[in-house]
Amino acid sequence: MRIAVVGSGYVGLVAGACFADLGHDVILVDNDERKLAALKNGQVPIHENFLPELLSRHRGHRLTFSDDLQEAVRLSSAIFVAVGTPPTERGEADLSYVESVAREISGAISDYKVVVEKSTVPVYTSEWVRKIILRNGTDPSHFDVASNPEFLREGTAVTDFLFPDRIVIGCDTERAANILRQVYEPLTSGSYYERSDAIPQPDRTSIPAPIIVTTTKSAELIKHASNAFLAMKISFINAVASICESVGANVNQVCHGIGSDSRIGPRFLNPGIGYGGSCFPKDVMAFRAVARECGYDFRLLDEVMRINEDQRDRFLRKVRSALWTLRGKHLGVLGLAFKGGTDDIRESPALFLVQALLQEGCKITAYDPAAMERTQETMVSGLKFAGSAYEAAAGADALLILTEWEEFANLDLNRLNQELKYPIVIDGRNLYDPEVMAAQGFTYYSVGRAACHPEGVPAALRNGAKKA
Repeated sequence: MRIAVVGSGYVGLVAGACFADLGHDVILVDNDERKLAALKNGQVPIHENFLPELLSRHRGHRLTFSDDLQEAVRLSSAIFVAVGTPPTERGEADLSYVESVAREISGAISDYKVVVEKSTVPVYTSEWVRKIILRNGTDPSHFDVASNPEFLREGTAVTDFLFPDRIVIGCDTERAANILRQVYEPLTSGSYYERSDAIPQPDRTSIPAPIIVTTTKSAELIKHASNAFLAMKISFINAVASICESVGANVNQVCHGIGSDSRIGPRFLNPGIGYGGSCFPKDVMAFRAVARECGYDFRLLDEVMRINEDQRDRFLRKVRSALWTLRGKHLGVLGLAFKGGTDDIRESPALFLVQALLQEGCKITAYDPAAMERTQETMVSGLKFAGSAYEAAAGADALLILTEWEEFANLDLNRLNQELKYPIVIDGRNLYDPEVMAAQGFTYYSVGRAACHPEGVPAALRNGAKKA
């Protein structure tokens, strides 16, 4: 099948590359000439596992790039709209890019097409897209509007697309549903997984992929409700972690007990410094705005957001409790991306904390395996960058772990101890065992667990214990 994907951002680029890997002919459309030129030259604009391989495999063959939207529409049976829907000042999704695409493609529809929402959009968007296309004179029998929400996690987006928990297609006609079934047939039949060049199967996946067919409104709600629920789960365990710290319980043990319940499950029960990124903050606000528009006061989502913001403040207080005054302190920071496996710093709690500490007068040297270049582009004043975790720690009064990169969980602790001016580690991602850290000579703070100190350190020196 020939497919057009409109928008070469995170979702559009991953979707285009994966559709090509399924055997479709894909035209990726964007109006940014610089971005298109870079893609045509083989440059990969985002840090995403397996994406460079797919782009290299299909670029110029099954995957082509164009700035001519109407021509791409004329050549395609399905048009996936994957443009940005940034939040407005009121927290609603800005749908102006979606509307602009709908207006432009209407003039190119002369035979049957399915226009598919791939962007995260509020309920009723499909109805408005249909109205815009009809207002511009398109024959109503020549198109349907469908919803096909994405459930991609940054860092594992390619495998999430090709080995999905579920494929949701929201259609109001059987004709549109059949087109989308054909698009995903290599996954639902299992034929893709029989290929020798298929992307390796990750752990905890079941194949073939299940497909769920709903109405367009239900599909639109599924996406927002899913992200809001996951954000709620993160905020819930962070609230529990705060209680654990107050009563002396271990949040890891509590998480194990909770997550072993099959009704709850262990995923997203990871206490830390809060959620961030391009999806959860935006989608929770947008879902709350949808509820408000429908006359429902979704106060639970207010609390989810409040807890998330408070978690950052709690971590700052933890840093102060470890170091007392902050002005003039030299801190090493590990992690700038909002999560491990990506270079995305949008709404990054790590970057929020870095900026707050710089405003307090700290001197910070930071290291991130992928996100330093993007951070440099934000012009964060006073932030220095290191070439490794150990370089970031060199001579620092304390080391802060803010992103859960795998390499940060496997540091040489003896070397790290020698690099630091004071053996203090404040871990916002709970990557280490407190008892192990204490045995290695560290004063160690984490989230939802009691602080640990090296044996023999006097109580008066336990905050900021200096090396002999």
